[in-house]
Amino acid sequence: MINFRLMRHLWLFLAVAEKEHFGRAAESLGMSQPPLTEQIKVLEQALKVKLFERSRQGTRLTPEGRAILPAVQKFAEQMQQLETAVNEALQGQNGTLVIGAITQALTDVLPDFLGKIKTAHPKLTVSVKEIDSAEAVPLLQSGSIDLAFARIEGHPGSDIAALPLMQDTLAAALPASHPLYGCENIRLADLADEEFVMFARSVSPSSFDTVTAACRAQGFSPRILHEVRSAVSQIAFVSCGQGVALVPLSLQRLAPANVRLVPLAENVRITTTAAAWHTGRNHVLLEKVLDYLKTDENGQMPA
Repeated sequence: MINFRLMRHLWLFLAVAEKEHFGRAAESLGMSQPPLTEQIKVLEQALKVKLFERSRQGTRLTPEGRAILPAVQKFAEQMQQLETAVNEALQGQNGTLVIGAITQALTDVLPDFLGKIKTAHPKLTVSVKEIDSAEAVPLLQSGSIDLAFARIEGHPGSDIAALPLMQDTLAAALPASHPLYGCENIRLADLADEEFVMFARSVSPSSFDTVTAACRAQGFSPRILHEVRSAVSQIAFVSCGQGVALVPLSLQRLAPANVRLVPLAENVRITTTAAAWHTGRNHVLLEKVLDYLKTDENGQMPA
């Protein structure tokens, strides 16, 4: 087995084999000939074979030298590929980015975002995990993910940065049998006596807190009949006659025929998706892709 400390000697062997002359090889390597000759001897001793025959006509490989030349050339190519890969990784051109995303972000944000970064960084490997909003910060802090797309508002932590990407207004999801179903808009207080289908706080603390705070501002606390894990589930429960829900107005497109999303008069804004990342980690790839998360003046990702 070759001692890995002799790797440099293989490069020297390759130079002499290509130049067929110790002097010219030493010149191409930027060194004097005697150290080159000495190190080739060290390699020969390690391999227990003679690699070169020297004569007045020049330097020729021995049969043993010719036998190992293809392997050494392949080794040199692999080392060059490794050097290129390392340089590209340092420049943020390749490597792996692990993303955690809530269900809504998988359809609303990720397709466009991933398309942009794959076009700009075709050698980048992206791994996507589906997460709940409550998992985003712990996963970022543990290093399990590099970037999160979740419902995050306010200041999630001193070591976590968050950037709102998608915002919407809250609407009341009402079943067709509800007396307010046909209204153009309703006051939040009109729902004070209703039973609610809510996001579980353990799944999305920011959504739960935003909704309950809006209700309390209108003089009541929502009576929670069911807790679910997604806005789509909220709408589905409403469709089954299991209460009313407060969800982003844009989700009307996902509502079945017997559910209508009625705008609220109070115009309560909610962040449906934010990007979050750990500020204490030096991740070159992450720094590169964050440029593609810039939002416009309306808080939406540009096309």
